[in-house]
Amino acid sequence: MASIGDNKRPPQGKATDREPFRRAVAGALRAISGDPEMEVTYASDRPGLAGNRARLPELPKRATQNDVAVTRGLADAMALRKARHDSRLHASLSPDGKSARAVYDAVEQARCEAIGANAMAGVGDNLASMLEDKYFRSNLSDVTDRAEAPIEDAVALMVREKLTGRAVPDSARALVDVWRDFIEDKAGRNFEALPGVLEDQQAFARAMRDMLVSLEMAEQLSEESNSEEDEDQEEEQGDNQSRDNEESGSEKDAGSEEAEAEESETEGENEETAEAESSEVTAEDPVDDDSQDTETPGESRRPNQPLDRDAPQFDYKVFTPQFDEIVGAEELCDEAELDRLRAFLDKQLSSLQGVVGRLANRLQRRLMAQQSRSWDFDLEEGYLDSARLVRLVIDPMQPLSYKMERDTDFRDTIVTLLIDNSGSMRGRPITVAATCADILARTLERCGVKVEVLGFTTRAWKGGQSREAWLKAGKPVKPGRLNDLRHIVYKSADAPWRRARRNLGLMMREGLLKENIDGEALIWAHNRLLARSEQRRILMMISDGAPVDDSTLSVNPGNYLERHLRAIIEEIETRSPVELLAIGIGHDVTRYYRRAVTIVDAEELAGAMTEQLADLFEDEGTGGRAAGSTYRRAGARR
Repeated sequence: MASIGDNKRPPQGKATDREPFRRAVAGALRAISGDPEMEVTYASDRPGLAGNRARLPELPKRATQNDVAVTRGLADAMALRKARHDSRLHASLSPDGKSARAVYDAVEQARCEAIGANAMAGVGDNLASMLEDKYFRSNLSDVTDRAEAPIEDAVALMVREKLTGRAVPDSARALVDVWRDFIEDKAGRNFEALPGVLEDQQAFARAMRDMLVSLEMAEQLSEESNSEEDEDQEEEQGDNQSRDNEESGSEKDAGSEEAEAEESETEGENEETAEAESSEVTAEDPVDDDSQDTETPGESRRPNQPLDRDAPQFDYKVFTPQFDEIVGAEELCDEAELDRLRAFLDKQLSSLQGVVGRLANRLQRRLMAQQSRSWDFDLEEGYLDSARLVRLVIDPMQPLSYKMERDTDFRDTIVTLLIDNSGSMRGRPITVAATCADILARTLERCGVKVEVLGFTTRAWKGGQSREAWLKAGKPVKPGRLNDLRHIVYKSADAPWRRARRNLGLMMREGLLKENIDGEALIWAHNRLLARSEQRRILMMISDGAPVDDSTLSVNPGNYLERHLRAIIEEIETRSPVELLAIGIGHDVTRYYRRAVTIVDAEELAGAMTEQLADLFEDEGTGGRAAGSTYRRAGARR
């Protein structure tokens, strides 16, 4: 059996040089999975496996050896899942409780990967790189609290350690250490039985159910056991009914045959559904998209559903939204002050104008080069179509034919720039962010791309009126977000730039920049984009750190805002048609966003923004920089 890890040569920087690597990975995936008809695509969307379709991540333009190994690891994990996993058997023994099912699913994936790692050393190395990358991005290297450490990951990693003899990845060591004593104390003896049933999925699943009992999750298995008994009773009743039907007349026989046909169709549908639901195999915990029927590989259809900040899956609430505001920049100060602040911004950006201007011109050339020209023919007016004059020779009674160039918008696109207006952005970072927003808005507008510029902060330091209301209410525990939001519209998508340019000067106003609650800002900007009619929607977040609000964090868990931000990003990146990318200024945002860059100096922001957008447009929405890339290799680990 060929190993994807056998190909040691990294791909080159040019896209044309990557094709041999793609073919090699796809061929090995088909060989390991045992399915020669396996369809393998590469895209910037979330990696996933559904049926006989596998989607792998596109390599970044300057791929490192680690990028290559991670891609191979993802492919190996999908191939082993396809080859060694029976979805119907898995579903029949799956626990009913959510926590128990998460452990059960994670360990089953670890079983499939362990089989390949033991058989092929190259596969084992690739899977190790994939897991190291997965847990590094999960930001769990410093976790100390079990509430922040998923037990299903800890159990799966310990099972992998037992089955393969390979150490836990460095980035996941803290996660496992938090749970190791508890797991070994409760279920240590259960681990001894797993290597002997590694190749037998049914025996392994039953051993896992015994382990879940030892981990005090027995109550989540009871409903499953009852359902199995009910199914056995239903089968017995069905057998008895079949005997009765055999003894009855022909009409009843015909009716029984129709019922059996309907039942077989239902079973087939259930089998397909179970297969799609149980194919989560990659380092990014991909969602299956077996229901999608797309003609263009790698592009997914995602519903235009706005996000609800209070949705149960976000585990987030707001004490009171009464004092939040969405306000236009011109409403926060008078025209004279806006003019003064804009003049101050123009003075500050004079040293950057040349550099950013050149980058903007390069962006415009790359965008305009992709504008496709098209013509309408056989018109009654316009330019004379000389190619159709021959018709007059054949038939002088034919009228003259004219043509006209068709007006086409660039991909019918809108771009939203969401700028962090927190206090830590004060000084050079906010000046450069405002400058780049200015230049990019003008450049994209000239190319026919709509642009919206938004900002987010809070109305007050340390809580404001929301905290006062909380104090008056008697300080209820776990109040949720405890500050007054201020979301600012510097430029709406339909406003011409000449009318909105002075609004960016507001960022220079003393006292505007306070605290930042990134998760709700993303929801706000995302939902505004969903309300637009453009076919392609891009959201660019510019921030210099994690969400911080002293009032909220003083009465909630320390990672309350960060956890909500991660949930929102996950929802947008996996289920929304909005394309999300981020730029971190002096802060590694690659641990939050899949498509992101990190810069050290604020002056690099201009290049990062233009390069990100240029790459995104150049690759027609399926390329761009891959997750976790950095600008000038600054501030991120590869």
